[in-house]
Amino acid sequence: MVNLEELYLEVPPTKLRNIDEKFCPAQTSPFWLWVADRYFYGMLEKRFHGLYYKGKEKFYTQKDPDTPIIMFAPHHNWWDGMVGYNICNRIFKKEIRIMIEELNRFPLIRRGGAFSVNKKSPQASMPALKFAIDTIGDTNNILYIFPEGIIKPPNHRPLNLQTGTAYIAEKAAKKYGKVALMPVAVNYYFLRDNRPEVLVEFGDIIHLNAEDKIDRKEYTHYMGRVLEDLCDKQVEDVHHGNFKGYQVLYQKKLRWYRRIEQRLKKIEPRNSGV
Repeated sequence: MVNLEELYLEVPPTKLRNIDEKFCPAQTSPFWLWVADRYFYGMLEKRFHGLYYKGKEKFYTQKDPDTPIIMFAPHHNWWDGMVGYNICNRIFKKEIRIMIEELNRFPLIRRGGAFSVNKKSPQASMPALKFAIDTIGDTNNILYIFPEGIIKPPNHRPLNLQTGTAYIAEKAAKKYGKVALMPVAVNYYFLRDNRPEVLVEFGDIIHLNAEDKIDRKEYTHYMGRVLEDLCDKQVEDVHHGNFKGYQVLYQKKLRWYRRIEQRLKKIEPRNSGV
């Protein structure tokens, strides 16, 4: 039985369990990416009525094609990684690179772009941070990060980011000349169907240049405010029924009983207020 009081612990699993996990880099191949693409997309299709996104154009208009990019998003539940994979693979046609704690429990997801991180101590996490810096040098990759470090309750505030993302961004900027950081708001809602729907909004890109001098703690707070503002905007839009600008990654057809309902009412579903 799930203990509700322990759903959101403040201690990362590797530190809580005192685990010394050997670092495992991502290890992709065309075959395994083909498998992962169909498996992870199929899981979303099975569980969610649809996935919608907006702001995709910023990826192309607000940065140069050869600039490495880091996407950073809140972490509310188990599905966030799956959504991140489909964002990178299906929307932007790139490979994801994503940190996973206790990767030894799910070793095959290395083939989809995951790499391990041990948060037992700052020293233990360094191999993952160094790999993250190296891997985004290939602009076919997107580093997709949950900078809070652990799963937090849905829409909690404030967003308390850890400094690891700022560290990666600073080192990557010095190594490659510039790095782009894109905030991503992700939320899950029951709208008009009996299954939830995923809403994704991409925010304005932040650029960090090699010559920029930053204080990592201050820059981390800045990133947290940017991400929080984007997430709050998305929630406010949903509360007011404002879905303007969203594109469809996929959307299930109405179930048979819903189609019968619409025929009986003799009205178009998109114009219905019922």
